[in-house]
Amino acid sequence: MPPLPRNRTPAPARTHHGVILALMCAAQFMVIVDTTIVNVALPDIQHDLGLSNASLTWVVNAYVLAFAGFLMLGGRIADLWGRRRMYLVGLGLFSLMSLLGGLSQGSGELIGARAIQGLGAAAMVPAIMSILMTTYTEQAERIRALGIWASVSGAGGATGVLLGGVLTDLLSWRWIFFVNVPIGVALIVLARVFVPAGDKARERTAVDWAGAVTVTLGVTAIAFGVVSTSDHDWGSVRVTGSLIAGVVLLALFVATESRHRAPLMPLGLLRSRSLTGANVAMVLVSPAVYTTMFYLSQYLQDVHGYSPLETGLAFLPMPLAWITGSQISARLVGRVGVRTLLIVGPLVSVVGLVALSRLSADDSYALHVGVPAALTMLGISMAYSPITLAGTSSVGAENSGLAAGILNTTQQIGGAVGLAAMVSIASARTRALDDSPIGVALTSGYARAFAVLAALVAVTVVVALTVIPRHSTPGTDDGTLEREVRALHDDPALAETIAYEPDSATLLQRQERTP
Repeated sequence: MPPLPRNRTPAPARTHHGVILALMCAAQFMVIVDTTIVNVALPDIQHDLGLSNASLTWVVNAYVLAFAGFLMLGGRIADLWGRRRMYLVGLGLFSLMSLLGGLSQGSGELIGARAIQGLGAAAMVPAIMSILMTTYTEQAERIRALGIWASVSGAGGATGVLLGGVLTDLLSWRWIFFVNVPIGVALIVLARVFVPAGDKARERTAVDWAGAVTVTLGVTAIAFGVVSTSDHDWGSVRVTGSLIAGVVLLALFVATESRHRAPLMPLGLLRSRSLTGANVAMVLVSPAVYTTMFYLSQYLQDVHGYSPLETGLAFLPMPLAWITGSQISARLVGRVGVRTLLIVGPLVSVVGLVALSRLSADDSYALHVGVPAALTMLGISMAYSPITLAGTSSVGAENSGLAAGILNTTQQIGGAVGLAAMVSIASARTRALDDSPIGVALTSGYARAFAVLAALVAVTVVVALTVIPRHSTPGTDDGTLEREVRALHDDPALAETIAYEPDSATLLQRQERTP
């Protein structure tokens, strides 16, 4: 096997590390906020633009669908064109579409702007992760930075409804989009000053465009099919056709990855139990965040008549609970390990979701909404950072960039498809109670969705007990990392791929020198 190339990209000045982390977290926060910020403004948007219920759903879905479907392709383009360049391109596109979305005068304009905004996010997020991986090269620093990134990423979903309520009530729904413009411009200017250009665009002899196209179209087709269930039956041609096409395309993706000399997603990485378990856990918990925000916003406004501002303020305990859970997780993960927190956190969340599954139309806010929702966010936030750490540190610090990209894709796909599935479940329950008062029927649908979410999150505990290695404590050398890296190194296809990845080369060269 020929010598593997070393990374010649100069690391950014250490004095700028904190600034770079702040810029990346701010951009990530803005991207995640936009998955939930529109929820509280939907009634105002519908009234102002005269949208149908189906069109209103796509104001949310268009963004999430484009974001989830194009994440892996965005990562490949960032790899080819350069991470800072794609960060700036994605951020610029995201900011421009925010401006156009705020200026929209009809459903087509708004939904189109949201879809292209999602494409900008898909270009930006892989670049954010790559910049963090190359900025923080020491494992302890990288784990700390990833913990902060995971906390900010999760808090963005919980904070979106609060910000949406404040902006919609005090200004108008258009400001939930306009607010991104000055922030995006400021981040672009600061990134050009503090984020090094790094590696230039590289020409590669074996680009896995077949894998990029099949996984993008496959994920998009499946997500489209599931989100279409909000206004089409599961047995309809639109839904079943999309799902079948998505499965076929993903099967082609797997076949392509198994043969390509430089696959988009090396299948050998899935030999890592920690990485596989982290991705399964992310699929199970991510729907709970977005669905809780989505349905509690509707419950408070449609059933209890809250204004957008009152709804936003009612959500304040949730980001506070998320921050608290993240801090608890950061302080304990090094002592008790990833596995323990992946048991305790989901169990706390299940308590909150079970309480929400017992909602009725005349329940009070504090006892039946505020406390259970805070418990839900507290538990999931305790698990979020350990999931990220399990998925990135388990394959070695030098290879964590690729693992983080896979994990982030899983998060968005799980959130998008999970939310759409919960919408279908809740809508079916509401339609079954069409003879009941509207508030009772809606609340019963929301409660059914929360019950399903509780079951999904509870499965995370089983995953932690059966898949995640017992001694999964970041920074602890129990031999798991050594065994997993050697297993990866024994895979010729993966070794060929890693030859293209300078960060991974350092790890493999070190392993080759280990007796």
